[in-house]
Parts: sequence; C-alpha cells; structure tokens
Amino acid sequence: MPTRVQTRTIKRPASPLRKPKFQADLAPVEDNTVRSLKQELQLGSNSDFLSEAIALFQWAVSERKQGHKIVSETAAGEKRVLVLPRLERVAPGAALPQVKIDWTEAELEHLARLARSAPASPTEALVRAMRG
Repeated sequence: MPTRVQTRTIKRPASPLRKPKFQADLAPVEDNTVRSLKQELQLGSNSDFLSEAIALFQWAVSERKQGHKIVSETAAGEKRVLVLPRLERVAPGAALPQVKIDWTEAELEHLARLARSAPASPTEALVRAMRG
C-alpha cells in the first residue's frame, strides 16, 4: 500500500512593519520644554509626545486652510489669535500687507526711464562686500 505523504504549508507570520524612526537635535531649552510638557501631559515617550503634537498641528493646518482663526479666550473674555508665519502660509487668500503709492507723472516717467536703461555695473565697494 502506497505511503501517503501529507504536505503542510507553513505560513510564517508577516514580519511586522518597522515604524519609521524620527530623530531631532534640540537645543537644551527645547529639550527641557519637551520634557516638561511630557511630564505635564503624562506622556511616557517621545513617540507619544510627537503623535500628540502632530495631531494638534494637523488640526491647526486644517483650520487655517478653511480660513478659520485659532483663538484662545480667557475666562474674562479676552481673546488672543494664534499667528504662526508657517501656519499662515496655508490660509486661503492670506491678507498680505499692501501699500498704495500715489505716483506723480514725473515719478512715473523717471521710473520708466530707469526700467528701460541698461543695468548698472556693481561698484567696487559692492563687489568687496559680496566677497566678504
């Protein structure tokens, strides 16, 4: 009687995906701030801290993209608006400062002459300054 050979396929567990590593060089003051915030928020690891910080920043970016302002309000009703230059870059139609200049006819003609003329050669002093 023929011998029956039983084959089994052994499934190896999929290797867990390695989480990306993140490393940052912090100034001592920033390191102390992170440690203090971790303690205050009862966060056990830098990973937990970074996850919370990313969630907060992601929310802030989303709010500014929608044109919302991010405001803190005291118990007395005093309000302060959060303004971070990098965060403002995502705000729609960011209100950039504008200046209106009332040009005279003579000033416009002078500007036109300057725009049409050949570029000026740099002075020796400028060349020395650029070379350091």
